[in-house]
Amino acid sequence: MQLSQLEGTGVALITPFKSDLKIDFEALERVLAHTQAVDYWVVMGTTAEAVTLSLEERKEVLAFVKAHNPTQKPLVYGIGGNNTSELLKIIEITDFQGIDAVLSVSPYYNKPSQKGIYEHFIKIAEASPKPIILYNVPGRTSANMTAQTTLALAEHPNIIAIKEASGNLEQCIAIARAKPADFLLLSGDDMLAVPMISIGAKGVISVLANALPNEFSQMIRLALQGQFEQANQILYHFSLVNPYMYEESNPVGVKELMRQMGICQNYVRLPLVPASEALQEKIAAWRTL
Repeated sequence: MQLSQLEGTGVALITPFKSDLKIDFEALERVLAHTQAVDYWVVMGTTAEAVTLSLEERKEVLAFVKAHNPTQKPLVYGIGGNNTSELLKIIEITDFQGIDAVLSVSPYYNKPSQKGIYEHFIKIAEASPKPIILYNVPGRTSANMTAQTTLALAEHPNIIAIKEASGNLEQCIAIARAKPADFLLLSGDDMLAVPMISIGAKGVISVLANALPNEFSQMIRLALQGQFEQANQILYHFSLVNPYMYEESNPVGVKELMRQMGICQNYVRLPLVPASEALQEKIAAWRTL
């Protein structure tokens, strides 16, 4: 794929559920129509609750997105986890037709060393027929992938980008300063997307863009054009609702926001539960601002 296809706004698509917690494909179609303003779709990322979907359900969602992509947006597919050998088996049986890149989260729970993280991703990169986007999110994995490890992995020809969600701007600067020209730095944190663009990032993979794709895409376009004052005005407004997206864990908050917008229901699969009444009220209050 062309690296430029990953610039701008990617949205980490939610998976809507019905009250019986089966996938709500009618609502998913509405989500896809609603998010036409973004530059690309990320299917089966962590925001999709992929860990609670069966392999067959993941295939069904991917096939549905492929079939409902009239503008032929680039598709990024999430294949990540903490069992390297199992991921290699999944890669082997995945139909990569129509997939442009793979998003792979750094191994969670095991808390591997930097060498372990490096070797894990090298195995994934060598097995995948599509280029890899690394995903560093230590708040979920409990193991930060350092800038040094990222830069070492960036030398692999099949590793093309990182979704960086460490929240550590100094680490992001270290990556931006020393990365190869053909390796993209992408924000994995909605609120840090504009600051990260100012130091060399080329875009974001966003949660909020599920609900607010037009405004979010506009903010990122402005930042990429160097119009940071205008981009920041949008960012300041988002900063008032963003904490609610994670107060009861992602994607509980964004699904509630989308429920209030009439796009889908707020059902999530255990161990997550739908937004509490208190959270519903906070999100509703923000919508009146």
